[in-house]
Amino acid sequence: MAVVDETADFAALIRELKDRSGLSYGVLAKRLHMSTSTLHRYCNGDAVPTEYAPVERFARLCKATPDELVEAHRRWILADGARQRERKSAATVTTTATPTAVEAATAPTPEADLPAPTPEADLPAPAPANEPAPRNRRRTALFAAAAVAVVLAATALVPHLMSGDGNGGGDRQQDAGSVTSTGRGTPSSSASAKSTSSASASASASGSASPSGSATAKSGASASPGAKSGGAADVAAAAVPLTVTTRPYAWESPCSQTYLVDRDAAKVPPPPTEQDAPSWVSALGAVSAGSQYLELTVQGTGQETVVLESLNVRVVGSGAPLAWNAYAMGYIGVGCGGGVPTHSFGIGLDAPRPVATPKAGQTGLPYKVSESEPEVLYITADAASHDVRWYLELTWSSGGRKGVLRIDDQGKPFRTSGMSGRPQYGYSLDTSEWVPHRAD
Repeated sequence: MAVVDETADFAALIRELKDRSGLSYGVLAKRLHMSTSTLHRYCNGDAVPTEYAPVERFARLCKATPDELVEAHRRWILADGARQRERKSAATVTTTATPTAVEAATAPTPEADLPAPTPEADLPAPAPANEPAPRNRRRTALFAAAAVAVVLAATALVPHLMSGDGNGGGDRQQDAGSVTSTGRGTPSSSASAKSTSSASASASASGSASPSGSATAKSGASASPGAKSGGAADVAAAAVPLTVTTRPYAWESPCSQTYLVDRDAAKVPPPPTEQDAPSWVSALGAVSAGSQYLELTVQGTGQETVVLESLNVRVVGSGAPLAWNAYAMGYIGVGCGGGVPTHSFGIGLDAPRPVATPKAGQTGLPYKVSESEPEVLYITADAASHDVRWYLELTWSSGGRKGVLRIDDQGKPFRTSGMSGRPQYGYSLDTSEWVPHRAD
């Protein structure tokens, strides 16, 4: 029932935005680069997008207000989470209905399948009491013990694979344009947070201290809970009670985003859509030029409230701006719009000590989050005279626990470079090529 309600709430908002825009399904679908039937399914509640990017583009096309953009994101998160829980529940039911290896091995054999009793006349004569047991009897016992061990190991492995742990992945592959940051760790022991089992193993098998008091998380983020630990139980107790989904290549609008690429214009492919920006950037080795727009979705992992205390900027390195060409993502002659969403922060990376500052009219931290009440933070980091490598640290507290979660680009620092004086290009729809252009 929760899946239906949360999907219906999401669809209701999408329909409201569509109806208010006055645009037809066909026009919206064409601008969103999707089929009309797919858009119909989203608006009717028959499907939920697997990623947030098309939802945001849809809302902006319909001229949603900043508050409506945040609400659309919140409802999408709840609907998507409900769908994932439904899939896991269905997988659990299927697994329960299938007999395990132990059940199959230990099930009683039907009488009809039992071998017929051997006549007494055909039975071998009993061996004398002092005769040693045949060697093959010991072999049979060894084979039986080995078979039991294999069955038990297979039974233990089944729930591990079905839960989506390990290298097998979960219900669906993580969107290439977003990274979920979670972590488990302690100040006194270095523990991998890719899974509870690996964290426990590291804590119990190694007593080496971590200089920074932080443990690497599965997304390349690190968490530092403020509590001492003496073993695996403490590691489990120190689980970070929140996740941060990071979109390092989000666009406030196509016109606002430019990338530096170390290639001539003739060798650079056309500008991508926003959801394809991560792969475009990766393939070309591109770097955000002038500014970088981050979207951080912070959500608790349980019902308890988590307070987001502060957001700090850490600079890894700073140098001269890259001497590359600058390519704007907006098309020449095509207008762009967009407002400033709530919970927006600006970072001046050229400053000696960059600080995340709330934009005009915005309220800063602390914020509160839980599993049912996420928050979306928008970060605009500007660089004019430097090439800066940087990351964020989110300080959190929950009850008597607190810690720091590192937010970066899949384990690497974000990178933003100034582009002053560099050749700038825009993409012309008339000639289907990059041409010298500077948007004013």
